[in-house]
Amino acid sequence: MSNLIKVQDLKVWFPIKRFLKKPIFVKAVNGVNFHLRKGETLSIVGESGSGKTTLGKTCLKLIEPTSGRIIYDGRDITHVPNKELTWYRRESQIIYQDPFSSLNPLFTIYRILEEPLIINDVKNEREEQVYKVLQDVKLTPVEEFINKYPHMLSGGQRQRVAIARALILRPRFIVADEPVSMLDVSVRVEILYLLKELQYKYNISFLYITHDIATVKYFSDRIAVMYAGKIVEMGDIKDVVTEPLHPYTKALIEAIPDPDPKNRFTERKVIPGEPPSPINLPSGCSFHPRCPYSDGQRCIKEEPLLRDFNDGRKVACHYAEQFIKK
Repeated sequence: MSNLIKVQDLKVWFPIKRFLKKPIFVKAVNGVNFHLRKGETLSIVGESGSGKTTLGKTCLKLIEPTSGRIIYDGRDITHVPNKELTWYRRESQIIYQDPFSSLNPLFTIYRILEEPLIINDVKNEREEQVYKVLQDVKLTPVEEFINKYPHMLSGGQRQRVAIARALILRPRFIVADEPVSMLDVSVRVEILYLLKELQYKYNISFLYITHDIATVKYFSDRIAVMYAGKIVEMGDIKDVVTEPLHPYTKALIEAIPDPDPKNRFTERKVIPGEPPSPINLPSGCSFHPRCPYSDGQRCIKEEPLLRDFNDGRKVACHYAEQFIKK
């Protein structure tokens, strides 16, 4: 399976200007490498502030990268001017976290879905395309929805409209930024199954951004765990979830609530401390102030590289080998 997107040493630093002083930088994304295959789902997981959303928006060229490369289907689009990226705007879309604030409250559902076609100068069969995409996201009968406004719909229905809007131009690449985090638990599974169905139908590549590692298991092929602007572990979803090799990944998985009622009083492990400031990152391994396995020497002085393990597994930890099950 060939790559659709390849990101090489991507950095996104936001300057903070200080009067008569040298500017300092918020290092939101600080040297990220990954690839996304055609028709694949790669999940980006991490705590709030880890750089997940910034990474996704940069891949869409909504944010200009500071350095590094973004290669889309063999074409380097890193510093291509926006006016020359019209073709890329059609091939890449985003699904936002909040379906209510991301939809224009003054537009009907039909007008919301027609808007991308108007912007991209699609003149033929607009009505047919709107009807077709509403059927794709299972908002039927279509006639009941096209003249409604977003406030008339439930949260799940609004998110289906947001998915339809992202889908109507038939993109090859979609960034799904926490698409189910604001929905009821019962609706989340339906939306994830819908996205998976659409992926198979149209061969879409998803970059799925979330802090909920529990949903990742049912939707993703591979997972990349981010911490302080860097990827600290990446690999096949089953391998990473069943045998995490980075202490941060291990802590995230241990914090997942256990659905077994027998364990309802079991104390869940919590990662101590707070994530570091992206303005002033710790020396060496960024996770060492919170890591129970830090040796206090090498972890402080030497930054771990994202090393290769078996079957495409990558881990940025000096002592990852000690977590391998024997």
